[in-house]
Amino acid sequence: MADEEAEALILKRLSALAPGVPVVAEEEVAAGRVPKVGSRFFLVDPLDGTKEFLKRNGEFTVNIALIENGRAVAGVVLAPAKARAFIGDGARGAFELAAPEDLPLDPTQAEPIRARRAPPEGLVVIASRTHRDTKTDEYLSAYRVANLVAAGSSLKFCLVAAGEADLYPRHGRTMEWDTYVI
Repeated sequence: MADEEAEALILKRLSALAPGVPVVAEEEVAAGRVPKVGSRFFLVDPLDGTKEFLKRNGEFTVNIALIENGRAVAGVVLAPAKARAFIGDGARGAFELAAPEDLPLDPTQAEPIRARRAPPEGLVVIASRTHRDTKTDEYLSAYRVANLVAAGSSLKFCLVAAGEADLYPRHGRTMEWDTYVI
């Protein structure tokens, strides 16, 4: 229900912002409504990490990307319960800014982020809280792991991009709106 309500709001705002640009949105696709897309469209996951949202652990995100010619050229991952927003701009790089509860975001306050070099004492690995499996553990056995952190949603990608983790292994099924990153 919350995901459908969030998606309806996002679709309305994107339509006003970019009239005529199709939106491939998770709940719409699940309902069998798949728009015809050309070289430019938005990709939306209104509530990534539904299990985390229901558990109220704060590890859910709202993901929106602009796709042009098969590439993500801009996107935002909002982690409202963490008051964090991550912005990707294919031309300028990746940024983070505070995401106050009352919004709107202030892009002038965005700070550049970047992945870090793996520390010699071992990797900080961020793994799925709900989708970790034996294949992941087997994969990780080939690395020196200093810390293994469990997290939900696309927040894992953001923490790697921000230099707070070094590796996010995922061997299970994913959907476009979960992994289309800049």
